[in-house]
Amino acid sequence: MSLGNIFDIAGSGMTAQSLRLNTTASNIANAETASSSTDTAYRARKPVFAAIQQAMLNPGHQGAGGSEGPGAGVRVEGIVESDAELQMRYEPHHPAANEDGYVFYPNVNVVEEMADMMSSSRSFQMNVDVMNTAKSMMQRILTLGQQ
Repeated sequence: MSLGNIFDIAGSGMTAQSLRLNTTASNIANAETASSSTDTAYRARKPVFAAIQQAMLNPGHQGAGGSEGPGAGVRVEGIVESDAELQMRYEPHHPAANEDGYVFYPNVNVVEEMADMMSSSRSFQMNVDVMNTAKSMMQRILTLGQQ
């Protein structure tokens, strides 16, 4: 792996964590959205990530012992909706109440979402630090030739 690949790897990590932050923010924003049915209720969303292996980028390259080589980043496979049960509350005077007086609220756990937001924010910052360190190393390499 060359030093230049570090920027691609860290960049893909930053892209993935940015998407994770956006889906978490969307979940928190919709945490108290009321609905009259389970079909129209908001459901928590989570991104699904997968590692990009070096062998995927370079099909002729195999790692030691025929294994897939080192990682080359992360990609987003998609965004899935949670299948956890919705919250059903009896609120007969609510404008979104169904004929039985129940209102459906999303299956969003705000505490879990906040922890996820902190984790993704820290992961994003770590990728920024990796890029800054690689940049500093490349600048030092360039100064070696000046001496």
